[in-house]
Amino acid sequence: MTTTIENNASEATNKAPVDGPALWPAQAQAPQVIGRQLVIEGGEGSYIVTREGQRLFDGTAGLWHANIGHSRPELAQAAYDQMMKLETYHTFARFTNDKADTLAEKLAEVSPIPAPKIILNSGGSDAIDVACKLARRHWQREGRSSKQIILSREFAYHGLHAYGTSIAGLEFNREGYGTESLVPETARISLDDPEQVRRAVEEIGAENIAAIVTEPVQGTGGVNPPSEGYLETIQELCRDNDILLILDEVITGFGRLGTMFATERYGLEPDLVTFAKGVTSGYAPLGGIFVSPRIWEPFYEDSPDTPIFRHGSTYAGHATASAVAIKHLEILRNENLVQRVHDLEPTFGAALDSLAARNDDVVEVRYAGLLGGVTLREEVSAGAVCDRMVDKGFVSRPLRGNTLQVSPPFIVTEQELDDFLAAMDEAIREEAAS
Repeated sequence: MTTTIENNASEATNKAPVDGPALWPAQAQAPQVIGRQLVIEGGEGSYIVTREGQRLFDGTAGLWHANIGHSRPELAQAAYDQMMKLETYHTFARFTNDKADTLAEKLAEVSPIPAPKIILNSGGSDAIDVACKLARRHWQREGRSSKQIILSREFAYHGLHAYGTSIAGLEFNREGYGTESLVPETARISLDDPEQVRRAVEEIGAENIAAIVTEPVQGTGGVNPPSEGYLETIQELCRDNDILLILDEVITGFGRLGTMFATERYGLEPDLVTFAKGVTSGYAPLGGIFVSPRIWEPFYEDSPDTPIFRHGSTYAGHATASAVAIKHLEILRNENLVQRVHDLEPTFGAALDSLAARNDDVVEVRYAGLLGGVTLREEVSAGAVCDRMVDKGFVSRPLRGNTLQVSPPFIVTEQELDDFLAAMDEAIREEAAS
């Protein structure tokens, strides 16, 4: 037995690791992508350029974020001007910086929550972490200490910090950490059945539930718009049972659905709304939370007993990121890009419906605004189709459920959209025949 162990150890020691760059690839089985990675060196408008010089139409807007397109000089100039004045300064205690203050005021003007306070941080995962903590802090401050559980939907994606991992409805993002949930007080509810959600609240007990968190339209989970009455039922359950409603608008915020926020499109009144990606179109890492008066007012009372919410990080309210966001909001407004998404939605939807009608390997298409998903037969690999599309000069991305992501920049032309979906159609047929 000793000899076997020694031999196995020797073989393991002699086995060479997979060769490749020092950077650990995200969300990938490393051996499957090393040697196949596309190094992106440039971009302009709706296109990106690889190290080899291949020009690709960015049909996913990066990771749902490049809404105004790539390499806008106005945003580069905004960052440069700010860095030449002050790169950043923290926003702890008595300190703040002018750009963080200005951005917060501008965000309050477009907020999906009336009279909000705004917590700034570095991205969507940060925002979810803070929102879930704030929900629990709220109920502890209220003296209702049993209200700790955060409910989230099956197939949900809320980033990959500890809370985002814990409330994920994509099981593969939850596995491998030694416990069922990194933060134990979490549970999943139905994707689209409001009655199942009602039963789950009854079984768990409203007295134990701090919040329900949901994307208005699921993104990574397969592009799942809400079923009829689903979000309205969740909102009703929250109001009737003293449960906070948290909307994750990291993808849908700032125009992706043809309204500034999905909250407006679906007529919702959340307690907390998280945002990120679209606040800068990815030009700087920035995210945050809109906080309703119900939550923030007790933390602002002029009293020696006023509690502190212990949030904050070094780059929360980063001055340069804030300057970029301010310029970005100006571009969204001046170029009327949110209305453009609204106007393009019928054309976008018709094009996806046409793809489904003419291609028997497409099981279903789903869309809202400029957010779409194309689900394929199980026998036709979405990942392989995406590889074929790259060869044709177009970028899509495989999502849960063998689904292809379709979320072009807001500046996409109808011709570019037609070309993109024609390439997708062709790639699907080629993969099905292989």
